[in-house]
Amino acid sequence: MVLVVVFGIALLVAVLLSGLAARTVLSTSLLFLLGGALVSDGFLGLIHITSDSEIVGVTADLALFAVLFTDGMHVAFPTLRRNWRNPARALGLGMPLAMAGMALVTHYLVGLDWTTSFLVGAVLAPTDPVFASAIVGRKEVPAKLRQLLNVESGINDGLALPVVLILIAAAGPTSGQAQSSVGEIALELALGLVLGTVLPLAVAGLVRLHLLGAEPKLQPLLPLATGIILYAACHLTHANPYLAAFSAGAVLASVSPESKSAFEPLGEALAELAKFAALLVFGALLTPALFGDLSMGGYVAVVLAIVLIRPASLLVSLLGARIERREKLVAAWFGPKGFASVVYGLLVLQAGIPQGEMAYTLIAVCIAFSIIAHSSTDVPIARLFHVDDLAGIPSDDDHRDQTRLTVPRDTTDQEKHRASP
Repeated sequence: MVLVVVFGIALLVAVLLSGLAARTVLSTSLLFLLGGALVSDGFLGLIHITSDSEIVGVTADLALFAVLFTDGMHVAFPTLRRNWRNPARALGLGMPLAMAGMALVTHYLVGLDWTTSFLVGAVLAPTDPVFASAIVGRKEVPAKLRQLLNVESGINDGLALPVVLILIAAAGPTSGQAQSSVGEIALELALGLVLGTVLPLAVAGLVRLHLLGAEPKLQPLLPLATGIILYAACHLTHANPYLAAFSAGAVLASVSPESKSAFEPLGEALAELAKFAALLVFGALLTPALFGDLSMGGYVAVVLAIVLIRPASLLVSLLGARIERREKLVAAWFGPKGFASVVYGLLVLQAGIPQGEMAYTLIAVCIAFSIIAHSSTDVPIARLFHVDDLAGIPSDDDHRDQTRLTVPRDTTDQEKHRASP
């Protein structure tokens, strides 16, 4: 219950500071991360969470499912057909280059074996636009840049997941079982893809029946019901729930745009709650001992991952692309190690692979550093594109300007009234 109270307080503080965070270097995600670390055993000791705690696995599982379901809804197939080249470059070339670059750095600077090193690279490959919120979704920012960051971050979570699961199996305690484990994972992924495609199509078909249909106030619950059924079905059949969630969101948005529009506000709110809960739990695992366990080579690898590997890999993938140089540089910088990396890192930690704890330590520190670096630079960089109303709410200056516009008019009316006989 203490964790619930802590989450409620952190949520209240995050909401109250969200307007300020949208205009400054403050980040609501960072608040939850720091909040979890503050109340953990490493500091105040109010909650006791370890890597094998049941709440870690449950929170990670539910949160990633919710986030991938809503991320899948952002994959608009008509938009992709018109603007697929730059995201395809980032996903088809930039993402593998980032995985390979991180694997090289991890192997030689941290000393992990090649399989685990590539696993670290796959975990840290997905990006998250949450930590670049001042850039994405702003009409002042060039459309090509926004589409590149949105599409890349929306799809790379699902693309990285099979690689992460296969590498976890390959890095298992007995390499002789790796082949059979990979086969089982392939079956789970295929079943997840089938469920994630068939179930939304079936629901969309039911809605079109003459006697059925949702009234407007209940329409947002239709995709929610679909997601709940899908989550349960995946766990009952051992299908992969994450690939199912992402594919279901994409299919549902394609075959039922009205359901997607109705669900979007509720879905985004639920996904944010899930993210914040997972970040709070993840923050509770960020103890001083964890940062002390990382070697100097590990810290060098973390810095290189943020300032070199991601920027260089994306810039190489965008060679010859029709996008301005400034936009390329901004896209290259904003490769934050986001929420998917948090959950995939927890999967690595709980997998029990020989070098899993060392890999998780590197992943966790890299995510923490990335959150700080990217969430504190999105607002200054947004200013380069003349994005002024970053919070979407009136500032003090706007209020004073409005006062100047209204007061003289009232004063003039009063003077006219006094001057009249």
